[in-house]
Amino acid sequence: MILKPGIHDLRTIGYYLGKIITGLSLAMLIPIVMGVLAREINPALDFLIGLEIGLIVGTVLLLFCRTDRELNWMQGMIVVSLAWLVAMFIGAIPMYLSGHWKSYLDACFDSMSGFATTGLTLVQNLDHMSLTHNLWRHLTMFIGGQGIGIAALALFMKGASGGFKIYIGEGRDEKILPNVIQTARFIWLISIVYLILGTIALTITGIFIGLKPLSALFHGVCIFMAGFDTGGFSPQSQSVLYYHSLAFEIVTIVIVLFGVLNFNLHYQIWAGRWKELVRNIETRTFFLSVSATFLIIAFGLNQLGIYPKAILMFRKGFFQLVSGHSTTGYMTIYAQQFIQDWGNIALFTLICAMALGGCACSTAGGIKILRLGVILKVFRQDIKRIVLPDKAIVMQKLHHIHDIFLTDSLARSAFVVVFAYLILYILGALIGMLCGYPALESMFESVSATANVGFSCGVTQATMPAVLKITYILQMWAGRLEFMSVFTLIGFCVAVVKGK
Repeated sequence: MILKPGIHDLRTIGYYLGKIITGLSLAMLIPIVMGVLAREINPALDFLIGLEIGLIVGTVLLLFCRTDRELNWMQGMIVVSLAWLVAMFIGAIPMYLSGHWKSYLDACFDSMSGFATTGLTLVQNLDHMSLTHNLWRHLTMFIGGQGIGIAALALFMKGASGGFKIYIGEGRDEKILPNVIQTARFIWLISIVYLILGTIALTITGIFIGLKPLSALFHGVCIFMAGFDTGGFSPQSQSVLYYHSLAFEIVTIVIVLFGVLNFNLHYQIWAGRWKELVRNIETRTFFLSVSATFLIIAFGLNQLGIYPKAILMFRKGFFQLVSGHSTTGYMTIYAQQFIQDWGNIALFTLICAMALGGCACSTAGGIKILRLGVILKVFRQDIKRIVLPDKAIVMQKLHHIHDIFLTDSLARSAFVVVFAYLILYILGALIGMLCGYPALESMFESVSATANVGFSCGVTQATMPAVLKITYILQMWAGRLEFMSVFTLIGFCVAVVKGK
């Protein structure tokens, strides 16, 4: 029998959702200050309107749903899944008011793309957008990369019990420090430290290639926020190709690789345990996966002869691979070149790399390389069981921060999430084909949306059908949260309707 949720469930969910909405709305103070400093009054007013609407919604929820109850597992999962949807709607308000999106749905698409650190965009005339709105696009990625719930934990919550449910609901299952609140604050601490260092590096590089100091600083901040959070938004429509600089591309790749690492691994590095970089199953598997996929992509591209020089292969082939495998989405080629120039071998391999994604408990999306490592260990264990005598006891372990024995529950959880991703990849591709797009292009765009990559081969445009826009929004949302909190929300809605 399904139990109908009680009024206390709704009050608890509403109260914690109000906290998150209030915190997210206050983040709009940053573009408001930017608008005042840049003398962009109308853009600043757009964010003032968005701030007021967000604060009204948040305050109403806090007042009418006030409670002293801690979140349980179900409530925590629902708060997270709803928070990302509400964030999309509120974050889209100043975007739509800017006039750079044809409809509110298009603005919602880009808002979800930003918070989910995807990078797919329907923006119009990006090269002439105000600094204020452009900063907000990248700020959504910086907030979403660390996690909307993580931001709320770091700033507004005291109860570790309820906070842990929100932490898990955002697709993170590793506590770096004993207390989840401390873990959330550490994630934001290292992100801000890297923001300062990365912005300095990109600003210096920008000045070196000819940008004016203030312009170089703005581009540096934006590129870092989207790059470290494996997002892919950029201040210019040409993405990283705009800079036409090998040095800028190398600095960007380094920042992306920092973003793709597990936050727990960052903690180990900060603590002086550098050997974890070599011993950890994630870094090993990621290195092997990047190496293998690049060899195949290089073979495919070499057959076509489009990048005859090694430096071109690095800047056009390897850069796209790292950007796709890390689920960042920065590009040094035009979108149509994926279809026109890359060929089936390279393009299919890139799709596989995007589908795999980066490390768990990082800013990256996709299936996650840790799950690939676990599955490979499962196959190795099963082969040993077949080869060795029947009485032999086969124990398989892996090293992830510390030694972990491979159990059936660990293997099962990895297979379940991988299966869910594969189903969503295929469903998105089928909807794309039903909308009239070719199979390979539909699969490319579907994987890009679900894995939160941001690459486009030309399908994602303001003119595509509304049903496809909504499909990609849902894919970005479910892929970023890694399904469990989304499934919980669906079950909650069923319980509301059919529960006894």
